[in-house]
Formats: sequence, structure tokens, C-alpha cells
Amino acid sequence: MDLLHIRVVSPPDLTGRAVALLSADQSVLNLVVQPGVVRHPDGDAVAFDVLTGAANEILRGLRDLELDRRGSIAIEPVDVHFSGELAEAAARQLGPVGGAPVWEQVEARIRAEGRYAPSFFLYLVIAGMIGAVGIVTNSQILIVAAMVVGPEYGAIVGIALGIDRRDGLRIRRGLRALVLGFLLAIAVTLLFALMINAFGLESKAFRLGVRPVSNLINSPNFFSFAVAALAGIVGIVSLTEARTSALLGVFISVTTIPAAADISVSIAFGAWSEAGGSLVQLLVNIVVLVVVGTLALRVQRAVWRRIRLRNRPADTP
Repeated sequence: MDLLHIRVVSPPDLTGRAVALLSADQSVLNLVVQPGVVRHPDGDAVAFDVLTGAANEILRGLRDLELDRRGSIAIEPVDVHFSGELAEAAARQLGPVGGAPVWEQVEARIRAEGRYAPSFFLYLVIAGMIGAVGIVTNSQILIVAAMVVGPEYGAIVGIALGIDRRDGLRIRRGLRALVLGFLLAIAVTLLFALMINAFGLESKAFRLGVRPVSNLINSPNFFSFAVAALAGIVGIVSLTEARTSALLGVFISVTTIPAAADISVSIAFGAWSEAGGSLVQLLVNIVVLVVVGTLALRVQRAVWRRIRLRNRPADTP
């Protein structure tokens, strides 16, 4: 049984309605109301614990009261708690809904990944350069390292959330970050690859045309599509359930950064057809991840909505 601790700053004229909403729900525990104690913004402090499976309904009710606009709502996970009989009974009443994700938290995690500070572009450039070294030395380990360093999945899933929520601003910001970021990474990595070529720093095998890493990247096929689709599903599910280990697996499954690096390396070494193949690989991965991510978000919402409706008590409106 999981709990969330929620702190609300409520304008005095809304506190009564908020407390009535919370008091009527058996999944709300340890409700505390402190009138007039909050400053900046001024208001009443309302704090409570809620069973995770019921949090979506509670948060929706609080937002319908515009407490997120006129006051504030903060959500904290409760790592350890000792529950009484009341909490256990409420958890049993929730049934399968008790495992539902809290969509406010899910979207907050996605929004956090979709912040495009200067470090976002720095990470992309560094990841591209690491990928270039992996390509010219035929090192799969360095290719994996480049995948882990690359931050592009945050922008991709941010675009998917924007499409799901019909948020044009979020979509435009994500697309702009991806386009500018990859163009910058490709340009800097191209200069780096030209230096490698000029000084003959590539491995002997790469110089002789033995390029297994590059050939794997610049040859998109059915498996490129399949892996991107599967990674997109796992990525959204891992964000929904806050499973960072699974999300790391997504990072090292998607051939975006390696494809960008191979575009630069291929151009630097005059392999134009390979550069074209890597460009196709990059575009396929991004498009598939965005489409699958959007569909995965919508399907999960629909599934959990159906579960909630199926398990709603008969006397619930």
C-alpha cells in the first residue's frame, strides 16, 4: 500500500470546499488544516496523506477548485509508513485501482526531462563526440556510453506529451531543441571527425574499411523500427512507474546519438551513402519514438480509466 503526502496552500474562501472534498473520501488520511498560517502566497495550510490509487481523483478535484492556480499543491512520496485499520480498509476498497499511476507525477517527470538548458546541448555534443570515437575505433562500449550520455529522449517524450495534451508550445519547444541540438552535435562532431581523419587517428581496421559498428548504424532495416517501437513503449511505461533501471535500458537501445555521430564521421571520411543511411536511421528512431510514446500514453490512460470505471462502487456517481 503506497501513500502520497500532499500539501496545499488554499485561499480562505476555498478551504471549506477543499476540506469537504477531502473529508468525504475514505482514501484520504491524516488530514490537517491550519487556517491563516501560510505566507507567500497567503492562505490556509491543508496537509493530508492519500492512497496512491486514489490520488488522481483527489488531485483532479483540487484542480477543479483552482487550488493549483490560486494557491499551490505539492506532492511528496511517503517512503515508509505504518498504517492503521482505516488505511488498510481503504486500500482493499480501491482494489486494482490501487496500482494506478498518478498522472500529475508522471507528467511532472516528463516536464522535468523536457527542460532545454545549455547543458542539454552540451550533453548532445559530448555524446556525439564519444560516439564518433566509438565508430572510428570500432568500440561498441563507447557507443553505449554515448547513448547513455545523450539527453535527447527527454525532448522526444516531451513532444509525445505535447501531442497527447494538444500542447502546441511544448511540441514546438521539443522539436526546436531536437533540431538545433542535433545540428549542433553533428557540426561539432564533424569538425572532430575531420581532425581525426587529418591526423590519421582512426583505427587501422576502420582505415581498411572494416567498420562493423558504423555499418550497423548506417543500415536501417526492420529491426531499427522494431527496437525503436519497443523502446518507446518501455520508455513511457518506465516513466509512468518511475523505474529508472528500465529507462536506462531505453537510452542504450535507441540509435539516435550513434546515428548523428555516424553522419559526421561518414562525411568526414567521404562516405556519403553511409551518411545518408545514418540520417534515415536518426529520423526513423525519432519519429517512431514520438509516435509510439504518444500512443503508449493514451493507451495507458484509457486502460486505467477503464479499470477505474469497472471497479467503481455502485453507489459512486
